[in-house]
Amino acid sequence: NLLSLGEDSVWEEPPSMLWGLDPMFNAFNRLYVKDILHMRESCQVSGIYFYNSHPIFKVDVLGTVVYKREREDLFCYGVDDGTGVINSLCWKDEQWREQGDPAIRNAREDFNPASELKKLRQAQHSSSHLEIGELLRVRGPVKTSRQQREIMASTYYKVSDPVMAVQISWMMEVPQLYRQCYDKPFHLDSSAASFCGSASYLLGRATRILKDFLKEKEVTRFRPYDIQDLLQPLAGPSSGPPTSFKQLRELLQKCLQILQDEGLVFRKVKCQDEVHHVMLYQCILICIDGLSLALPDAEKGCHILHILSSVRQRYSRNVSKAALELVLKALECNSDIISTSDSHYTIL
Repeated sequence: NLLSLGEDSVWEEPPSMLWGLDPMFNAFNRLYVKDILHMRESCQVSGIYFYNSHPIFKVDVLGTVVYKREREDLFCYGVDDGTGVINSLCWKDEQWREQGDPAIRNAREDFNPASELKKLRQAQHSSSHLEIGELLRVRGPVKTSRQQREIMASTYYKVSDPVMAVQISWMMEVPQLYRQCYDKPFHLDSSAASFCGSASYLLGRATRILKDFLKEKEVTRFRPYDIQDLLQPLAGPSSGPPTSFKQLRELLQKCLQILQDEGLVFRKVKCQDEVHHVMLYQCILICIDGLSLALPDAEKGCHILHILSSVRQRYSRNVSKAALELVLKALECNSDIISTSDSHYTIL
């Protein structure tokens, strides 16, 4: 049954223009790793997440390094705080990459400012190179890459804690922050709350409900009347408009148009009983793969206009170029495809 999701799917995400009213929005939040991994991503702005209705994009984590990978430009540390493990991407300082290890370069010299600066750089270099089992503190924005949550470190350093004083202090402070801040829902004042009853806000909520439903139920195709009742909770007395079947139908049509414009769904044929398909991402990958096999120079990739023509011929003439560009961008961010040159793409 398509409607089995029920009212629990209603997600009351505050409008993005109101996020700044929450002090947590611009703070480095000391959340447990398990909560960072399970935060819900915003439907309005990618890279923004919600914990208990609080908008969050920066976190502060203290944990033990349980694995380590090194590349030319960064370290990837697996940080375990006792509740879970999260990847932390820690970029190397540009001077270290250009000049090498300062411990090797630093020779005995008489006192001079340049020598002292080298010593400071050496100390900083040492505090930023960690081994498995050492304690790391990392602060930075949260990012989702290849369906995996990561921290893009803006600040990170090794913590010297021989008697565990830092860890004990941390374990005492974080539960207090949860009780006093994080676990208390974000409440809007009367003027902000009135905005949340506006038509634009209801449209955003309705679109999020449909996106969540299609993702969680793995629906491949549907008709508008199959999912219309999902939006019925928005017609309650506390939500304001829409308050009639006609308005609910209009809201649904606007949501479906947004999903089409974003490349999430498409229609093969325009008719009174419209069937919407949800597999546009997979369809585009199939088209790129087929075009690559037919190209004499496959490494150059497929031009976006060739991809668009193939999608329209094989699946739907209703797919717009703007929707295709959004899907290609999402596929590239997820590392399913890469851009080989201007407007050319190929599958990894």
